[in-house]
Amino acid sequence: MRHMAISAISGQPARSGSAGICRGCWDQMHMPIPIRGPLSLPLRAFGITRSKMNPDICTICERSFQYVKKQRHITAGATILFADIRGYTGLSERIGAIELSRIVSLFQDRAAQAIWANDGIVNKQMGDGLMAIFNFPIKRADHAAAAIMAGKDIQRFCGEALAALDIGQPLGVGVGIHTGDVQIGEFSSFRSDFTAIGGVVNQAARLESQAASGEILVSLETALQAPDLMGGTEARSLSLKGIEQPVEARVLREG
Repeated sequence: MRHMAISAISGQPARSGSAGICRGCWDQMHMPIPIRGPLSLPLRAFGITRSKMNPDICTICERSFQYVKKQRHITAGATILFADIRGYTGLSERIGAIELSRIVSLFQDRAAQAIWANDGIVNKQMGDGLMAIFNFPIKRADHAAAAIMAGKDIQRFCGEALAALDIGQPLGVGVGIHTGDVQIGEFSSFRSDFTAIGGVVNQAARLESQAASGEILVSLETALQAPDLMGGTEARSLSLKGIEQPVEARVLREG
């Protein structure tokens, strides 16, 4: 069942994609900042609009971290997801830039929809890959499960779209997910957008790099928080770059 937030204005459940207020500002500060409807129009004159990270949060969340949290960095429990197109490097050597950009846009759009539907944010887009954060700024107690569901949706949405392309070779997606404490905040003097850093982020990226096309590699820490989603998975021991000990992961394959 999809998570539902309670609107601070109406008191009624608000599904992801339809909340009238910024869910990040409400969860972090209990401030009902309108992002849809007539009440949002005056705020647009001040540059307060829906964020590109998730349409259910606003640009206050995205660009004013210190205002929201009253400090430059915080430590928070979160789940990090990385996803990347498999077969992209070889494809980029065979087809033109316009067609390549169309494929990347298709992947980014479909993956973002999967992440947003599960209350995550698309924190970074890196060409044929992306990084998502779950449990900030939208709070969700079952953020590990939300990230796994997003990973399954990414495989389904992107897999179907990429398989339908007539490009002479199969394309797929690899996904890596890890849960733990991360540092969230502003880490650059030149950009105000927040991000997450730390060992949890690095391990999620390493897991994604080891995921084959169609696979979701879920760390043991994430799997233990979402046991109901681990049925039918297999265990895999991985040697990850920069990590001395082997890492235990669970392998999910959508479909």
